[in-house]
Amino acid sequence: MDESAVHHPLGRCRTPTGTSSTSHQQSSSRRSTLQDGTTSPSPGRRLSITASSSPTEVRPAPLPSALLVWGTGVIAYVIAVAGRTSLGVAGLQAVDRFSISGSTLSMFAMVQLAVYAAAQLPVGIVLDRLGSRKVITAGVVILSTGQILLAVVSTVGPALVARVFIGMGDAAVLISVLRLIPIWFRPRLAPLLTQITGIMGQFGQIISAVPFLALLFNTGWTPAFTALGVIGFLVAVLVAVIVRNRPPCSPADPSPAAAAHDQVDPLPVLEGLRRLCREPGAWLGLFVHYVTLFPANVFLLLWGVPFLTEGQQRSPQEVSALLTIGTVGGFVIAPVLGELSARFPARRSQIVLGVVAISLLTWITILVPTTPRPYWHLAILLVVVSGGVVACTMGFDFPRTLVSHRYLGSATGMVNIGGYTASVAAIFVFGSVLDRVAPSGHYELGDFRLAFLALVPLLVLGLIGLLVARRSVLRKLGTRA
Repeated sequence: MDESAVHHPLGRCRTPTGTSSTSHQQSSSRRSTLQDGTTSPSPGRRLSITASSSPTEVRPAPLPSALLVWGTGVIAYVIAVAGRTSLGVAGLQAVDRFSISGSTLSMFAMVQLAVYAAAQLPVGIVLDRLGSRKVITAGVVILSTGQILLAVVSTVGPALVARVFIGMGDAAVLISVLRLIPIWFRPRLAPLLTQITGIMGQFGQIISAVPFLALLFNTGWTPAFTALGVIGFLVAVLVAVIVRNRPPCSPADPSPAAAAHDQVDPLPVLEGLRRLCREPGAWLGLFVHYVTLFPANVFLLLWGVPFLTEGQQRSPQEVSALLTIGTVGGFVIAPVLGELSARFPARRSQIVLGVVAISLLTWITILVPTTPRPYWHLAILLVVVSGGVVACTMGFDFPRTLVSHRYLGSATGMVNIGGYTASVAAIFVFGSVLDRVAPSGHYELGDFRLAFLALVPLLVLGLIGLLVARRSVLRKLGTRA
Protein backbone atom coordinates (compact mmCIF):
# COMPACT_ATOMS: atom_id res chain seq x y z
CA MET A 1 0.00 0.00 0.00
CA ASP A 2 1.23 3.48 -0.78
CA GLU A 3 2.52 5.26 2.31
CA SER A 4 0.27 8.26 1.78
CA ALA A 5 -2.92 6.19 1.70
CA VAL A 6 -2.79 5.32 5.39
CA HIS A 7 -4.23 7.35 8.26
CA HIS A 8 -2.19 10.46 8.91
CA PRO A 9 -2.54 13.43 11.25
CA LEU A 10 -3.08 15.70 8.28
CA GLY A 11 -6.60 14.29 8.02
CA ARG A 12 -8.60 12.76 5.22
CA CYS A 13 -9.76 13.95 1.83
CA ARG A 14 -13.19 15.51 1.94
CA THR A 15 -15.78 14.55 -0.64
CA PRO A 16 -18.62 17.05 -1.11
CA THR A 17 -21.96 15.73 0.13
CA GLY A 18 -24.20 14.46 -2.59
CA THR A 19 -21.47 14.10 -5.23
CA SER A 20 -21.94 10.95 -7.25
CA SER A 21 -20.17 9.36 -10.16
CA THR A 22 -23.19 10.16 -12.34
CA SER A 23 -23.09 13.88 -11.55
CA HIS A 24 -19.34 13.81 -11.99
CA GLN A 25 -19.75 12.34 -15.47
CA GLN A 26 -22.42 14.90 -16.31
CA SER A 27 -20.10 17.69 -15.22
CA SER A 28 -17.25 16.24 -17.27
CA SER A 29 -19.43 15.99 -20.36
CA ARG A 30 -20.04 19.74 -20.38
CA ARG A 31 -16.61 20.30 -21.82
CA SER A 32 -14.20 18.19 -23.84
CA THR A 33 -10.78 17.89 -22.28
CA LEU A 34 -7.92 17.21 -24.63
CA GLN A 35 -5.32 14.57 -23.87
CA ASP A 36 -2.67 17.18 -23.11
CA GLY A 37 -4.79 18.84 -20.43
CA THR A 38 -6.16 21.73 -22.44
CA THR A 39 -9.84 22.37 -22.98
CA SER A 40 -11.40 22.07 -26.38
CA PRO A 41 -13.39 25.22 -27.11
CA SER A 42 -17.06 25.26 -27.89
CA PRO A 43 -18.01 26.36 -31.42
CA GLY A 44 -17.51 30.07 -31.82
CA ARG A 45 -15.39 30.42 -28.69
CA ARG A 46 -11.78 31.46 -28.62
CA LEU A 47 -9.11 28.81 -28.17
CA SER A 48 -7.27 29.23 -24.88
CA ILE A 49 -5.27 27.42 -22.25
CA THR A 50 -7.41 27.22 -19.14
CA ALA A 51 -6.04 27.63 -15.67
CA SER A 52 -8.18 24.80 -14.36
CA SER A 53 -7.14 22.20 -16.86
CA SER A 54 -4.45 20.49 -14.85
CA PRO A 55 -4.27 16.82 -15.76
CA THR A 56 -3.64 16.00 -12.11
CA GLU A 57 -6.81 17.65 -10.84
CA VAL A 58 -8.43 15.99 -7.78
CA ARG A 59 -10.58 17.20 -4.91
CA PRO A 60 -8.27 19.26 -2.72
CA ALA A 61 -7.32 18.38 0.83
CA PRO A 62 -8.39 20.61 3.74
CA LEU A 63 -6.51 23.86 3.32
CA PRO A 64 -4.56 23.73 6.64
CA SER A 65 -3.24 20.27 5.79
CA ALA A 66 -2.32 21.32 2.27
CA LEU A 67 -0.53 24.43 3.52
CA LEU A 68 1.42 22.40 6.08
CA VAL A 69 2.67 19.93 3.47
CA TRP A 70 3.45 22.60 0.88
CA GLY A 71 5.01 24.92 3.46
CA THR A 72 7.37 22.18 4.63
CA GLY A 73 8.40 21.58 1.04
CA VAL A 74 9.01 25.31 0.62
CA ILE A 75 11.31 25.29 3.68
CA ALA A 76 13.34 22.58 1.96
CA TYR A 77 13.49 24.75 -1.15
CA VAL A 78 14.71 27.70 0.92
CA ILE A 79 17.60 25.56 2.18
CA ALA A 80 18.34 24.45 -1.38
CA VAL A 81 18.50 28.06 -2.59
CA ALA A 82 20.74 29.01 0.34
CA GLY A 83 23.10 26.21 -0.61
CA ARG A 84 22.96 27.17 -4.27
CA THR A 85 23.72 30.87 -3.68
CA SER A 86 26.15 30.65 -0.76
CA LEU A 87 29.19 30.48 -3.03
CA GLY A 88 27.97 33.58 -4.86
CA VAL A 89 28.33 35.77 -1.76
CA ALA A 90 31.57 34.01 -0.81
CA GLY A 91 33.15 34.32 -4.25
CA LEU A 92 36.05 36.57 -3.23
CA GLN A 93 36.76 34.41 -0.16
CA ALA A 94 36.75 31.32 -2.39
CA VAL A 95 39.37 32.92 -4.66
CA ASP A 96 41.64 33.41 -1.63
CA ARG A 97 40.91 30.06 0.02
CA PHE A 98 41.54 27.94 -3.08
CA SER A 99 44.02 30.32 -4.80
CA ILE A 100 42.03 30.33 -8.05
CA SER A 101 41.31 32.67 -10.96
CA GLY A 102 37.99 34.06 -12.10
CA SER A 103 37.50 31.32 -14.70
CA THR A 104 38.16 28.63 -12.09
CA LEU A 105 35.67 30.28 -9.77
CA SER A 106 33.18 30.23 -12.63
CA MET A 107 33.91 26.52 -12.99
CA PHE A 108 32.72 25.95 -9.41
CA ALA A 109 29.32 27.38 -10.29
CA MET A 110 29.31 25.71 -13.71
CA VAL A 111 29.92 22.27 -12.24
CA GLN A 112 27.08 22.70 -9.78
CA LEU A 113 24.68 24.02 -12.42
CA ALA A 114 25.71 21.40 -15.00
CA VAL A 115 24.99 18.63 -12.50
CA TYR A 116 21.73 20.34 -11.56
CA ALA A 117 20.62 20.55 -15.20
CA ALA A 118 21.77 17.02 -16.09
CA ALA A 119 19.93 15.56 -13.10
CA GLN A 120 16.55 17.10 -13.92
CA LEU A 121 15.21 14.37 -16.22
CA PRO A 122 16.50 11.47 -14.08
CA VAL A 123 15.06 13.13 -10.98
CA GLY A 124 11.78 13.73 -12.80
CA ILE A 125 11.57 10.05 -13.75
CA VAL A 126 12.24 8.99 -10.16
CA LEU A 127 9.74 11.58 -8.93
CA ASP A 128 7.00 10.11 -11.13
CA ARG A 129 7.61 6.77 -9.41
CA LEU A 130 8.47 7.53 -5.78
CA GLY A 131 6.66 10.81 -5.12
CA SER A 132 7.77 14.09 -3.60
CA ARG A 133 8.40 13.04 0.02
CA LYS A 134 11.28 10.63 -0.62
CA VAL A 135 12.82 12.71 -3.39
CA ILE A 136 12.85 15.96 -1.36
CA THR A 137 14.27 14.21 1.70
CA ALA A 138 17.04 12.54 -0.28
CA GLY A 139 17.83 15.77 -2.11
CA VAL A 140 18.24 17.82 1.07
CA VAL A 141 20.45 15.13 2.64
CA ILE A 142 22.73 15.04 -0.42
CA LEU A 143 22.90 18.84 -0.61
CA SER A 144 23.75 19.15 3.09
CA THR A 145 26.48 16.54 2.74
CA GLY A 146 27.99 18.68 0.01
CA GLN A 147 27.90 21.77 2.24
CA ILE A 148 29.72 19.96 5.05
CA LEU A 149 32.34 18.71 2.60
CA LEU A 150 32.83 22.20 1.15
CA ALA A 151 33.29 23.53 4.68
CA VAL A 152 36.29 21.34 5.46
CA VAL A 153 38.22 21.07 2.17
CA SER A 154 40.90 23.52 1.06
CA THR A 155 41.84 22.29 -2.42
CA VAL A 156 40.04 22.60 -5.75
CA GLY A 157 39.37 18.91 -6.48
CA PRO A 158 37.41 18.04 -3.32
CA ALA A 159 35.66 21.40 -3.48
CA LEU A 160 34.38 20.54 -6.96
CA VAL A 161 33.14 17.19 -5.63
CA ALA A 162 31.27 19.11 -2.94
CA ARG A 163 29.63 21.31 -5.57
CA VAL A 164 28.57 18.15 -7.44
CA PHE A 165 26.78 16.95 -4.29
CA ILE A 166 25.14 20.36 -3.87
CA GLY A 167 23.97 20.37 -7.49
CA MET A 168 22.58 16.82 -7.22
CA GLY A 169 20.66 17.57 -4.05
CA ASP A 170 19.38 20.91 -5.27
CA ALA A 171 18.07 19.28 -8.46
CA ALA A 172 15.62 17.15 -6.50
CA VAL A 173 13.87 19.82 -4.47
CA LEU A 174 12.01 22.41 -6.55
CA ILE A 175 10.34 20.12 -9.07
CA SER A 176 9.24 17.83 -6.21
CA VAL A 177 7.66 20.73 -4.33
CA LEU A 178 5.90 21.95 -7.48
CA ARG A 179 4.48 18.48 -8.04
CA LEU A 180 2.68 18.71 -4.69
CA ILE A 181 0.70 21.81 -5.70
CA PRO A 182 -1.80 20.40 -8.26
CA ILE A 183 -2.36 17.37 -5.99
CA TRP A 184 -3.02 19.21 -2.71
CA PHE A 185 -4.68 22.44 -3.94
CA ARG A 186 -7.49 23.56 -6.23
CA PRO A 187 -6.34 24.11 -9.83
CA ARG A 188 -7.25 27.82 -9.70
CA LEU A 189 -4.61 28.31 -7.00
CA ALA A 190 -1.85 26.45 -8.84
CA PRO A 191 -0.34 29.38 -10.83
CA LEU A 192 -0.29 31.65 -7.77
CA LEU A 193 1.23 28.99 -5.51
CA THR A 194 3.83 28.16 -8.14
CA GLN A 195 4.90 31.81 -8.14
CA ILE A 196 4.88 31.99 -4.35
CA THR A 197 6.98 28.82 -4.16
CA GLY A 198 9.60 30.34 -6.42
CA ILE A 199 9.81 33.62 -4.54
CA MET A 200 9.61 32.06 -1.07
CA GLY A 201 12.66 30.07 -2.05
CA GLN A 202 14.49 33.36 -2.37
CA PHE A 203 14.52 33.54 1.42
CA GLY A 204 17.51 31.31 0.83
CA GLN A 205 19.15 34.25 -0.94
CA ILE A 206 18.47 36.39 2.12
CA ILE A 207 20.03 33.69 4.31
CA SER A 208 23.12 33.77 2.09
CA ALA A 209 23.26 37.56 1.90
CA VAL A 210 22.71 38.40 5.57
CA PRO A 211 23.26 35.78 8.31
CA PHE A 212 25.54 33.52 6.26
CA LEU A 213 27.64 36.44 4.98
CA ALA A 214 27.90 37.85 8.51
CA LEU A 215 28.92 34.44 9.84
CA LEU A 216 31.46 34.12 7.04
CA PHE A 217 33.06 37.47 7.88
CA ASN A 218 33.03 36.92 11.66
CA THR A 219 33.88 33.23 12.05
CA GLY A 220 35.38 32.15 8.75
CA TRP A 221 34.71 29.69 5.94
CA THR A 222 34.39 26.40 7.82
CA PRO A 223 31.88 27.42 10.53
CA ALA A 224 29.68 29.25 8.01
CA PHE A 225 29.34 26.36 5.55
CA THR A 226 29.06 23.80 8.36
CA ALA A 227 26.10 25.72 9.79
CA LEU A 228 24.28 25.53 6.45
CA GLY A 229 24.89 21.79 6.27
CA VAL A 230 23.61 21.11 9.80
CA ILE A 231 20.45 23.14 9.20
CA GLY A 232 19.88 21.16 6.03
CA PHE A 233 19.98 17.82 7.85
CA LEU A 234 17.38 19.09 10.33
CA VAL A 235 15.12 20.19 7.48
CA ALA A 236 15.43 16.75 5.86
CA VAL A 237 14.04 15.19 9.04
CA LEU A 238 11.16 17.69 9.02
CA VAL A 239 10.30 16.78 5.43
CA ALA A 240 10.33 13.06 6.14
CA VAL A 241 7.93 13.53 9.05
CA ILE A 242 5.42 15.96 7.51
CA VAL A 243 5.36 15.79 3.71
CA ARG A 244 3.04 13.30 2.01
CA ASN A 245 2.77 12.66 -1.72
CA ARG A 246 -1.01 13.13 -1.76
CA PRO A 247 -3.90 13.71 0.65
CA PRO A 248 -4.69 10.59 2.72
CA CYS A 249 -8.20 9.38 1.80
CA SER A 250 -10.68 7.30 3.76
CA PRO A 251 -10.58 3.68 2.50
CA ALA A 252 -14.29 3.41 3.34
CA ASP A 253 -15.30 6.32 1.10
CA PRO A 254 -12.76 7.04 -1.63
CA SER A 255 -13.73 9.34 -4.47
CA PRO A 256 -12.89 8.15 -8.00
CA ALA A 257 -10.41 11.01 -8.47
CA ALA A 258 -8.70 10.38 -5.15
CA ALA A 259 -8.49 6.67 -5.86
CA ALA A 260 -6.81 7.46 -9.16
CA HIS A 261 -4.27 9.63 -7.37
CA ASP A 262 -3.40 6.87 -4.90
CA GLN A 263 -2.33 4.84 -7.91
CA VAL A 264 1.08 5.54 -9.42
CA ASP A 265 0.83 4.91 -13.16
CA PRO A 266 3.92 6.27 -14.87
CA LEU A 267 4.78 5.41 -18.45
CA PRO A 268 7.81 3.25 -19.25
CA VAL A 269 10.90 5.45 -19.19
CA LEU A 270 11.74 5.44 -22.89
CA GLU A 271 8.11 5.81 -23.94
CA GLY A 272 7.64 8.72 -21.56
CA LEU A 273 10.78 10.47 -22.83
CA ARG A 274 9.74 9.92 -26.43
CA ARG A 275 6.34 11.51 -25.82
CA LEU A 276 7.87 14.28 -23.75
CA CYS A 277 10.29 15.34 -26.49
CA ARG A 278 7.32 15.70 -28.85
CA GLU A 279 5.39 17.97 -26.47
CA PRO A 280 5.66 21.62 -27.61
CA GLY A 281 4.24 22.71 -24.26
CA ALA A 282 7.27 21.26 -22.47
CA TRP A 283 9.61 23.02 -24.91
CA LEU A 284 7.78 26.31 -24.45
CA GLY A 285 8.17 25.99 -20.69
CA LEU A 286 11.86 25.20 -21.16
CA PHE A 287 12.56 28.33 -23.18
CA VAL A 288 10.48 30.53 -20.86
CA HIS A 289 12.66 29.25 -18.02
CA TYR A 290 15.77 29.80 -20.14
CA VAL A 291 15.27 33.47 -21.05
CA THR A 292 14.09 34.61 -17.63
CA LEU A 293 16.46 32.76 -15.32
CA PHE A 294 19.97 32.73 -16.73
CA PRO A 295 20.67 36.49 -16.33
CA ALA A 296 19.51 36.27 -12.72
CA ASN A 297 21.62 33.18 -12.07
CA VAL A 298 24.77 34.80 -13.44
CA PHE A 299 24.16 37.67 -11.05
CA LEU A 300 22.90 35.89 -7.94
CA LEU A 301 24.93 32.69 -8.03
CA LEU A 302 28.38 34.10 -8.70
CA TRP A 303 29.11 37.50 -10.18
CA GLY A 304 26.55 39.83 -8.61
CA VAL A 305 28.46 40.52 -5.39
CA PRO A 306 31.80 41.15 -7.17
CA PHE A 307 30.00 43.40 -9.68
CA LEU A 308 28.45 45.45 -6.88
CA THR A 309 31.55 45.62 -4.65
CA GLU A 310 34.29 46.11 -7.25
CA GLY A 311 32.39 47.42 -10.27
CA GLN A 312 29.87 49.62 -8.46
CA GLN A 313 32.12 50.31 -5.43
CA ARG A 314 29.58 49.31 -2.77
CA SER A 315 30.42 48.06 0.72
CA PRO A 316 29.46 44.53 1.87
CA GLN A 317 26.74 46.04 4.08
CA GLU A 318 25.28 47.95 1.14
CA VAL A 319 25.41 44.81 -0.99
CA SER A 320 23.56 42.79 1.65
CA ALA A 321 20.88 45.48 1.79
CA LEU A 322 20.56 45.53 -2.00
CA LEU A 323 20.14 41.75 -2.15
CA THR A 324 17.49 41.96 0.53
CA ILE A 325 15.67 44.76 -1.33
CA GLY A 326 15.66 42.60 -4.45
CA THR A 327 14.19 39.66 -2.60
CA VAL A 328 11.47 41.79 -1.01
CA GLY A 329 10.66 43.20 -4.44
CA GLY A 330 10.30 39.65 -5.69
CA PHE A 331 7.71 39.01 -2.99
CA VAL A 332 5.67 41.88 -4.42
CA ILE A 333 6.06 40.74 -8.02
CA ALA A 334 5.29 37.04 -7.40
CA PRO A 335 1.56 37.28 -6.54
CA VAL A 336 1.04 39.77 -9.35
CA LEU A 337 2.52 37.43 -11.96
CA GLY A 338 0.73 34.47 -10.37
CA GLU A 339 -2.64 36.17 -10.64
CA LEU A 340 -1.93 37.29 -14.22
CA SER A 341 -0.98 33.72 -15.13
CA ALA A 342 -4.21 32.39 -13.62
CA ARG A 343 -6.47 35.05 -15.14
CA PHE A 344 -4.87 35.16 -18.60
CA PRO A 345 -3.40 31.70 -19.26
CA ALA A 346 -3.44 32.24 -23.03
CA ARG A 347 -1.23 35.32 -22.53
CA ARG A 348 1.48 33.71 -20.40
CA SER A 349 4.16 33.78 -23.08
CA GLN A 350 3.38 37.44 -23.82
CA ILE A 351 3.70 38.27 -20.12
CA VAL A 352 7.10 36.58 -20.12
CA LEU A 353 8.23 38.58 -23.14
CA GLY A 354 7.22 41.75 -21.30
CA VAL A 355 9.30 40.75 -18.29
CA VAL A 356 12.31 40.07 -20.55
CA ALA A 357 11.90 43.48 -22.21
CA ILE A 358 11.83 45.28 -18.84
CA SER A 359 14.92 43.35 -17.71
CA LEU A 360 16.83 44.18 -20.88
CA LEU A 361 16.00 47.89 -20.66
CA THR A 362 17.07 48.00 -17.00
CA TRP A 363 20.42 46.36 -17.75
CA ILE A 364 21.02 48.82 -20.59
CA THR A 365 20.54 51.76 -18.22
CA ILE A 366 22.98 50.16 -15.76
CA LEU A 367 25.73 49.11 -18.19
CA VAL A 368 25.80 51.89 -20.80
CA PRO A 369 27.08 54.56 -18.35
CA THR A 370 30.79 54.30 -17.63
CA THR A 371 30.50 55.36 -13.98
CA PRO A 372 28.99 53.59 -10.93
CA ARG A 373 25.23 53.98 -10.62
CA PRO A 374 23.35 55.59 -7.72
CA TYR A 375 22.13 53.33 -4.94
CA TRP A 376 18.47 53.71 -5.92
CA HIS A 377 19.30 52.65 -9.48
CA LEU A 378 21.04 49.51 -8.23
CA ALA A 379 18.05 48.77 -6.00
CA ILE A 380 15.80 48.84 -9.08
CA LEU A 381 18.21 46.47 -10.81
CA LEU A 382 18.01 43.99 -7.93
CA VAL A 383 14.20 44.10 -8.01
CA VAL A 384 14.27 43.42 -11.77
CA VAL A 385 16.73 40.54 -11.27
CA SER A 386 14.37 39.03 -8.70
CA GLY A 387 11.56 39.53 -11.18
CA GLY A 388 13.42 37.21 -13.55
CA VAL A 389 13.61 34.56 -10.84
CA VAL A 390 9.87 34.94 -10.25
CA ALA A 391 8.96 34.92 -13.95
CA CYS A 392 10.92 31.74 -14.65
CA THR A 393 8.42 29.75 -12.59
CA MET A 394 5.77 30.60 -15.19
CA GLY A 395 7.58 28.06 -17.33
CA PHE A 396 6.21 25.31 -15.08
CA ASP A 397 2.62 26.39 -15.83
CA PHE A 398 2.92 25.14 -19.40
CA PRO A 399 3.59 21.43 -18.71
CA ARG A 400 1.12 21.51 -15.83
CA THR A 401 -1.68 22.45 -18.23
CA LEU A 402 -0.39 20.96 -21.49
CA VAL A 403 1.32 17.66 -20.60
CA SER A 404 -0.06 14.33 -19.38
CA HIS A 405 0.24 13.76 -15.62
CA ARG A 406 1.84 10.36 -16.34
CA TYR A 407 5.12 12.12 -17.10
CA LEU A 408 4.52 15.47 -15.42
CA GLY A 409 7.56 15.07 -13.14
CA SER A 410 9.80 14.48 -16.14
CA ALA A 411 8.23 17.43 -17.97
CA THR A 412 8.83 19.71 -14.98
CA GLY A 413 12.43 18.54 -14.89
CA MET A 414 12.78 19.27 -18.59
CA VAL A 415 11.58 22.84 -18.05
CA ASN A 416 14.11 23.28 -15.27
CA ILE A 417 16.89 22.23 -17.63
CA GLY A 418 16.36 25.35 -19.73
CA GLY A 419 17.42 28.07 -17.33
CA TYR A 420 20.24 26.11 -15.75
CA THR A 421 21.80 24.91 -19.00
CA ALA A 422 21.82 28.51 -20.20
CA SER A 423 23.25 29.55 -16.83
CA VAL A 424 26.19 27.14 -17.21
CA ALA A 425 27.00 28.57 -20.62
CA ALA A 426 26.55 32.16 -19.44
CA ILE A 427 28.74 31.77 -16.36
CA PHE A 428 31.47 30.16 -18.48
CA VAL A 429 31.34 33.00 -21.00
CA PHE A 430 31.28 35.64 -18.25
CA GLY A 431 34.30 34.20 -16.41
CA SER A 432 36.25 33.70 -19.64
CA VAL A 433 35.73 37.32 -20.69
CA LEU A 434 36.85 38.58 -17.27
CA ASP A 435 39.99 36.42 -17.40
CA ARG A 436 40.84 37.83 -20.81
CA VAL A 437 40.28 41.52 -19.98
CA ALA A 438 41.53 41.39 -16.37
CA PRO A 439 43.96 38.45 -15.95
CA SER A 440 45.17 39.88 -12.64
CA GLY A 441 41.80 39.19 -11.02
CA HIS A 442 41.27 42.84 -10.07
CA TYR A 443 38.12 43.85 -11.90
CA GLU A 444 36.85 47.28 -12.87
CA LEU A 445 33.42 48.41 -14.06
CA GLY A 446 34.49 48.31 -17.71
CA ASP A 447 35.47 44.65 -17.37
CA PHE A 448 32.02 43.74 -16.08
CA ARG A 449 30.35 45.74 -18.86
CA LEU A 450 32.16 43.68 -21.50
CA ALA A 451 31.33 40.42 -19.72
CA PHE A 452 27.62 41.22 -19.56
CA LEU A 453 27.63 42.27 -23.22
CA ALA A 454 28.98 38.84 -24.16
CA LEU A 455 25.75 37.25 -22.86
CA VAL A 456 23.50 38.90 -25.47
CA PRO A 457 23.81 36.05 -28.06
CA LEU A 458 22.56 33.57 -25.44
CA LEU A 459 19.51 35.74 -24.82
CA VAL A 460 18.76 36.01 -28.55
CA LEU A 461 19.01 32.22 -28.93
CA GLY A 462 16.56 31.68 -26.08
CA LEU A 463 14.06 34.17 -27.47
CA ILE A 464 14.12 32.44 -30.85
CA GLY A 465 13.45 29.10 -29.15
CA LEU A 466 10.58 30.59 -27.16
CA LEU A 467 8.88 32.04 -30.24
CA VAL A 468 9.26 28.80 -32.23
CA ALA A 469 7.88 26.68 -29.36
CA ARG A 470 5.00 29.11 -28.85
CA ARG A 471 4.01 28.79 -32.50
CA SER A 472 4.15 24.98 -32.22
CA VAL A 473 1.86 25.04 -29.16
CA LEU A 474 -0.69 27.21 -30.92
CA ARG A 475 -0.57 24.99 -33.99
CA LYS A 476 -1.08 21.84 -31.90
CA LEU A 477 -3.99 23.33 -29.96
CA GLY A 478 -5.62 24.52 -33.15
CA THR A 479 -5.24 21.09 -34.77
CA ARG A 480 -6.74 19.26 -31.79
CA ALA A 481 -9.62 21.70 -31.47
